[in-house]
Amino acid sequence: MLPRGIALKKYIEHSFCSICLDSIPANPCDSALSWYNICMDKYKHYRTCVCNINYHIVWCVKYRNKVLTPEISEVLKDMLICIGEESGFDVIECETGESDHVHCFVTAPPKLSITYIVKHLKGTSAIRLFKKFPGLRRTLRKGHIWSSSFFVETIGSTSEENVRRYIERQNTRG
Repeated sequence: MLPRGIALKKYIEHSFCSICLDSIPANPCDSALSWYNICMDKYKHYRTCVCNINYHIVWCVKYRNKVLTPEISEVLKDMLICIGEESGFDVIECETGESDHVHCFVTAPPKLSITYIVKHLKGTSAIRLFKKFPGLRRTLRKGHIWSSSFFVETIGSTSEENVRRYIERQNTRG
């Protein structure tokens, strides 16, 4: 709950900027504006909230078949970025590993569930890859490119230790 009379921008600056950076500037008054801009650059601003929600998503080719050639991998990376833009989230970085799995760093608004994101990335990319590379379907057993499972972890902008220290300090604030 926001304290009365404090704008959201000031509340975020007061509450979170101390844990945004590894170290607080020696003289915050001199560099307050640049420090604030560094802290706030990583946040996404929406109509009703400010957030920084990031995911590391990994999924594999079905039966771990080594079908992600360099040519397919390059097309897949561009494809995943486009799918993200079309679906309302951002694929920041994407790489294939060992020709049989995909790693994506994704940032998304809070209204999108992780299952929605993965469904769009895997489903749409499979359809588009089969259209672009018709021979790909024949090299896979049962004609499916992606396994049904995936791995996901949230990526925080601050370390767990900094958050714990911040929460502990809340009790001592006046």
